[in-house]
This record gives sequence, C-alpha cells and structure tokens, in this order.
Amino acid sequence: MTTEELVQQIHKKQSFLCIGLDTDLEKIPNHLLEEEDPIFAFNKAIIDATHHLCVAYKPNIAFYEAYGIKGWQALEKTIKYLNVNHPEIFTIADAKRGDIGNTSTRYAKAFFEDLEFDSITIAPYMGKDSVEPFLAFENKHTILLALTSNQGAYDYQTKMIDGKELYKTVLETSQSYENAKNLMYVVGATKASFLTEIRELIPNSFLLVPGVGAQGGSLEEVCKYGMNNQVGLLINSSRGIIYASNNQDFAEAAAESAKYIQVKMAGELGKLK
Repeated sequence: MTTEELVQQIHKKQSFLCIGLDTDLEKIPNHLLEEEDPIFAFNKAIIDATHHLCVAYKPNIAFYEAYGIKGWQALEKTIKYLNVNHPEIFTIADAKRGDIGNTSTRYAKAFFEDLEFDSITIAPYMGKDSVEPFLAFENKHTILLALTSNQGAYDYQTKMIDGKELYKTVLETSQSYENAKNLMYVVGATKASFLTEIRELIPNSFLLVPGVGAQGGSLEEVCKYGMNNQVGLLINSSRGIIYASNNQDFAEAAAESAKYIQVKMAGELGKLK
C-alpha cells in the first residue's frame, strides 16, 4: 500500500485508527478456547466487527511467537484473511526487529514477502545498515522507533548528546537513508508535548502513535500537535478495543469501543477542511 492509498482510506473511513491485535489466550473469552485455532477465531471476529472503523491492524508479533508454530500459523492466517478480504487495510508487523546486512534482509523478506505485511516496526539502535535493507522493498514501509511511550524511554531517547536529544538525531539522520520516503516513525501518545518539535524535523512523515487509551495518552493532544495536512497519524489502540468485553459479546463490545474513537477522529479530520 502506498502512502497516498493510506491517506485515501483515512478520508474515506473518516478514521486513522489502528487496532492492535495483541491476542493473549489468557485474556480472550473462554468459549473461544474450544476452537481449533482460538487466536485466529478471536482475530477474525474482531476484524469482522471493526474493519469498517479502522484503517490498520497491528499484530504484536511477540503474542504469536509465544505460542510457537501454532501462534505463527494463526498470525499467517490472520494476515491472509486481511489481505484477501480487506485489502484496503494497512497491516503493521509490530516486530521491533533490528540487525545488520543480510539478517535485516531476511527479516524483511519474512514479513514483507512471506507474510505480506505492508510495514514493520524497526529498532534504530544499530544504525543505517540495519534499516536500509527494510527500506529497499517497494511500497513497503519501515516504522522506526523514535520516541516511545514507555517509562524507560527516558533512559536513552531523551538524553542530550552534543546539545541535542538522541531521538532527534534518530529522526534527522534517518532522513538521509536511501529510500527514506518509505519511513514512518513511532511516537508515543504519552509524549504528545514533544510533537511540535518532532513535526518541525519531519513535517511530512506518518507517525504511528501508541499509548492512547489504556496508557493515558490524549487523542486530542496528539492531533493538535501531530496532525499535518495529509493527516500523518495512525493512532493505535489495543487493549481498550479488543478486550472491551470478555464475554460472548466481545466482538460487539470491540466495535463499540472502536466506534467511539472513530467518531472523535472524524471530528478531528473535520478541522482540516
């Protein structure tokens, strides 16, 4: 999916919601555990109930790897289901990979070619030669961790080096990478106060913003400081949507939670006109 196609979907659906499919067998409704593939059964029900309210889904790969081959097969079925039935959806492999040379290329092939994700999250710590192999894939997007929403982000990301916060160096340096047009960035919603300066450095890039909802981030604050004239935001909600209910009505409850956010997003999009 191209960036232009993603923007079209945002305006068509009046939503820039990304739903995190962090599927945990300990949290899904008990009746689904009787299914042959409980993880896929849960994901399919969530997708069927919410696909018209969001523009992206983001499986956190750890939640699938934790269950071995069965988890990986459930992930594969989930992405295939999305690509076949809802090709307008932008898919994000929240894998946070980061290695060098041929290793990065193999990670990229695994997620871009085998599983056919549209994008993947990448840790930038190892630098240029760990990121560019992902950027080499046409119409695929590399989402670089820039300023994350966890408390430990302050351990490194905001440290001053030569008079500049480290995350700003990541933003600036990555713009010089080959095929940098395929870059997006993770910026946590709990760091909304940083967005004005971030937009000065990367005014046109898409930002994937976790932390709205369960982690306390404000949708309105993120939009106020982070939205650009092409929207430029994908705001993720995981637990607040997919675990809105633990009963038979879990999919309907997820749709209600997603609809609540989508309506607020439509209001924010109206401010662009």
